[in-house]
Amino acid sequence: MAHHTPGSMDIRAHEKTFNGFIRTVSWGAVIAICILIFMALVDG
Repeated sequence: MAHHTPGSMDIRAHEKTFNGFIRTVSWGAVIAICILIFMALVDG
């Protein structure tokens, strides 16, 4: 088995990807909510 030292992994790429994913999902949710509000207002 391979020897593993806890805390030795470089996670910068993982953090960058995760932050981008969270940002994209947040913007997507805001846009979807705005579209729903706009549709409700236009429908009357």
